[in-house]
Amino acid sequence: MKVCVIGAGSVGFTRGIVHDILCVPEFQNTEFSLTDINERNLDMVCQLIKRDIGSAGLPAKIAATADRRSAVEGAHYVYSVVRVGGLQAFATDIEIPLKYGVDQCVGDTLCAGGVMYAQRNIPVILDFCKDISEMAAPGCLFINHANPMAMNMWAVNKHGHGVRNVGLCDGVELGHAIIADALGLPKKEVDIVCAGINHQAWYLSVKHHGREMTGEVLAALEKHPKYSKTERVRIDMLRRYGYFSTESNGHLSEYVPWYRKRPNEIINWIDKDFTSWTHGETGGYLRWCGEQRDQFEKGLTAWTKLPPLGFGPQTRGGEYGSYLMEGLETGRVFRGSFNLPNQGVISNLPDDAIIEAPGYVDAHGMNMARVGNLPLGCAAVCHTSINVQRLAVEAAVHGDDTLLRQAMMMDPLVGAVCDPPEIWQMVDEMLVAGEQWLPQYKKAISDAKRRLASGRITPTVKSKGTRP
Repeated sequence: MKVCVIGAGSVGFTRGIVHDILCVPEFQNTEFSLTDINERNLDMVCQLIKRDIGSAGLPAKIAATADRRSAVEGAHYVYSVVRVGGLQAFATDIEIPLKYGVDQCVGDTLCAGGVMYAQRNIPVILDFCKDISEMAAPGCLFINHANPMAMNMWAVNKHGHGVRNVGLCDGVELGHAIIADALGLPKKEVDIVCAGINHQAWYLSVKHHGREMTGEVLAALEKHPKYSKTERVRIDMLRRYGYFSTESNGHLSEYVPWYRKRPNEIINWIDKDFTSWTHGETGGYLRWCGEQRDQFEKGLTAWTKLPPLGFGPQTRGGEYGSYLMEGLETGRVFRGSFNLPNQGVISNLPDDAIIEAPGYVDAHGMNMARVGNLPLGCAAVCHTSINVQRLAVEAAVHGDDTLLRQAMMMDPLVGAVCDPPEIWQMVDEMLVAGEQWLPQYKKAISDAKRRLASGRITPTVKSKGTRP
């Protein structure tokens, strides 16, 4: 079996993917092909993984190349963990909207940053799919870990050359762990049903040994010494909508219009001690990513002095990828949460939208469980995001800046903070800042430059937001 990882210069993700696959006994002779545009990082990651494999005496093979088509050739599984534009582009996704009052913690799924991130990622991911359709083994499965998950996968399913695909995210598992901890129960004893869209899925059922405990989650979180301080937005959404949402406080706060629209009130909804970027600080994820990059630059020598990774059931991580592959290849049944086209799984969301819902994997493939209707309020929250996603996907595919601007207008937080002229100018600035990664917008960028140079500019503000 051959597995390709695109964007493999990310040491944590790539090393984890390879490690978890090799923890499956049947997969220990897998051939791995790593590819990235940053050859230096790619080589460092490859050397580190070679050391792990060699120390364990496994027959697996690993190679690295900057030639993506060569890496994909003959692959049975292709993982994508790319961030097109890297931290340079990511910084503009945060800093430009902040001038207009759009204060984001993460900016990679919805809101101004997530919409613009999709404009960079989608054309590149569709190129991956073209390579897979032409070079990979028949029936190759494309596994996407990159955000904005729903927009990326919507584009792949509509425009991705017919490539088999699935989107995987650990948000459901992380929220599951918080619920179990708040209830004072081992996670393995708490069964959940969680469905919606990526980063806005809802824990519709929480059971312990068959006893429904969904009605007890709010009180448990409100009295918890940690979560009552770090998950204020999620707790408030639970209080008002009746169900806990999958994504962290910082993520969720920027997907809806209520918690970050007044600068002086944002601090009321985030962890005032700034103990983690996930709790809501302005640009928190950008800060954390920068620290991780610096650590990577300085830390390879230190990592090589640490013991190599071991391979076995006790060391296997919780990411779904290796479990999904194990189900498909061995027939062992695996239940997880998957990002796939709805097609009637959730009755009151559009069929073509990308949902995140429970499914089962075995030798017959991925089979989604029918959820039925989401509670009306939860469905309404998801619908708002789906409208933004639909516009943003078509904008990215066709280079249509009118659709891009409409996606920004429809975004809940952007619309709560900005008027239409401000949104138009913000998009102009973001297009110009991202010019090198947005070839489909060549004419729109030329027009944007002319408008920005005209002198008729809407005033903006300089703000550091809620950064500590």
